[in-house]
Order: sequence, then structure tokens, then C-alpha cells
Amino acid sequence: MAIITDCDLAVAGGGLAGCLIALAVAARHPDTRLLLVESGDTLGGNHIWSFFDGDVAACDRWLIEPMVAHRWPQGHEVRFPGHGRQLAAPYNSITSARLDAHVRQTLGKRVLTGADVSALTPGSVTLSDGRTFQAGAVIDARGGANFAALQCGWQKFVGQTLRLGAPHGVSHPVIMDATVEQADGYRFVYVLPWDERSIFVEDTYYSDRPDLEGAALDRRIAAYAEAQGWQVEAVVHRESGVLPVVHGGDFDRFWPKDDPVARAGVRAGLFQPMTGYSLPDAVRFALDVAAAWPVDGGGLAQMTRSRAARHWRQGGYYRLLGRMLFGAAVPEQRWRIFERFYRLDPGLIGRFYSGRSTLKDRIRILCGRPPVPIRGAMRALMSPPA
Repeated sequence: MAIITDCDLAVAGGGLAGCLIALAVAARHPDTRLLLVESGDTLGGNHIWSFFDGDVAACDRWLIEPMVAHRWPQGHEVRFPGHGRQLAAPYNSITSARLDAHVRQTLGKRVLTGADVSALTPGSVTLSDGRTFQAGAVIDARGGANFAALQCGWQKFVGQTLRLGAPHGVSHPVIMDATVEQADGYRFVYVLPWDERSIFVEDTYYSDRPDLEGAALDRRIAAYAEAQGWQVEAVVHRESGVLPVVHGGDFDRFWPKDDPVARAGVRAGLFQPMTGYSLPDAVRFALDVAAAWPVDGGGLAQMTRSRAARHWRQGGYYRLLGRMLFGAAVPEQRWRIFERFYRLDPGLIGRFYSGRSTLKDRIRILCGRPPVPIRGAMRALMSPPA
């Protein structure tokens, strides 16, 4: 077995979280010998990450700005059966292709793709081909996780980029179009206009079950496009995903205290529990790692778990909302919760998505006429999370 000892920090997983950690450490500590290991042939997989301007502090935007493929300074829109609204917050999207290109250009030979990890320790990465890389510290950012210790609903989706035969006429993102027929929980369509004849359409569900019926969602996207009067010439991109919406669980079972390897991203539970939204936490976490560097593997494991445990504690309010959504609201009426939410103050909405709701925000979200039955809400709130 070959032993290679040329790495101070090894990041396993070249998704958003792993790439941001590598970029942040490389920028703040240019002498660090980095290795970013990804099992796929490209970094970032097949995905689009989007964010509002307020999700990332202005002083931190340097980390992700080079990967922004599209920006809509004019804001975005939501649509519900009884309410439509345009909000002024600018919106941005990062594509996996742009991420891959930027990270490769920045890190060069420090990126290793097509390398499947078979084992990790605090100081080594072993690949399935037998190679072992010794490192001063290792962090596991391979995405996914074992969610058996958590209570989850699911946000699942299929998205397609459509090339049209004529301009679509959409000038800004539609974050939620819930005027569509409801199915499998809360359904909405998410729309991003890339250019005048290319548009990304995603069919999304807040569902009780994680199974994804991709063919059915493809047909619903086609039906949505037809209803808009769009003539589709080709589907030039397709992606799908299932994100956890966590409303209970045991963090110590999810990430045992005796696990010796540092974690990042979804594998560390670092996402907004109510939405599955991970980009704001990924940026903040990458900069936290860079600020703590250099640190050995054991210290990095302790630091990352402590940070993730704090995030879990701070997410209690969002898990409470999740219990109300999945435990009290009739599935086909869940859209009413989001419609009511989108009548609130734009600043409150922005802080919610970035996971920074104030105490006043939290009270405001829960006060007033409830959009779910009182008895069901009380049962959901009184049910102890597993």
C-alpha cells in the first residue's frame, strides 16, 4: 500500500461544503498543503445552489462571488392561490459547473477527482484503490448522512433547464408558485430565468416520504411549461434531490461524541432544519474552519462537532415549526402556512431563510390566526421529538 505524506489538511468530499472549506483555508493560509478528494469526475455534482443577498454577510461574499453564475438584482416573486407578492431582495444562483471551474482554477493539483474514499481517520484518507494519504487533519464533507437518529419530513424535487422556441417573458425568479395543483404534501414550482429563451423549472414537494417519483415530476414540469404557453425545444439539464426537513431527533446519536473524524455540511447537520437550505451555514462554517486553522485532526473533530452541536441547539425553533408543518397541517393544506408566512415583513422572511430569526421574529411567526388546526398544532407541539 502506497503511503503519501504531503498533506496538512485533507477534505473528503467536493460538494459545496467541502469546496468552500478548501477555498477558505487556501485563501487565509496559502502555505497550507491541501488535498480536496472527490469520488465523482467533477466537483459539485449536478446541482444549483441559490441564495438571497442577505443570506451571506457582505464581508464574506468574496468566498462565493466567483461562483455566481446568475444574479437578479430586481428581486423575486411568490405566488399562492390567495396571495402574490414581489420582494426586493436580490437573488443569486451558483451552478455546479461554475463551482467546478473556479475551484480547479484556484486549487489546481490540490484537487483529486475520481477518487472513492473507503476509510477516514483523523489523520488519513484511504481510497478504494488502496492509496492512503496521511494528513495533519481530515474533515469529512461527503454529503448525506445516516438520518436514522432524526425525525424528518422531506423536501424533494426534480428540476429541468428548458430551451424554448420563443422568449418566456419571465424577468425574475419565482421562488414559490403554489398556484399549481397540490399533491404529495405541499407542492410548488420554482422558476429561474437564465436568459430570454432558457429557463429552469423545478417541481418541489414538502412530503412525509422521501421516495421521489422522477418520471411523474418530469410530466408535471412539462404540463407547467405548456400551461405557461412555452414551446419546449429541449431539456438541456436535469437534476433531482431529496433534502431532510428535520423536526426532531437525537444529535448525540446522529453524531456520536466518540466519532474521531471532523465533519462538515449536511453530514454535520449544518443546514436550516425547516428548509434543508445549506449555503449560508456552509459559508459561515468554512470561514470558521479557516479562522481556527491550523489544528490537528483531533482538535478539528472537537471544533466541528462543537460548532454543529451549537447549530443543533439554535435550530430548536425551526424544528418546532417543522413539527407543526408535518404533524398538524393537513398535507394538501400546507400551502396555507407558507402563504401566511409570505405576508410577513420582508426582513423577517430574509432572516428566517438564513437561520437568523430574532426572538421578535419567532413570536411574530407564531402569533395571530393559526393556519393549522389548534388541536393538531397542540398535539404536534406536545409530542416529544425522538
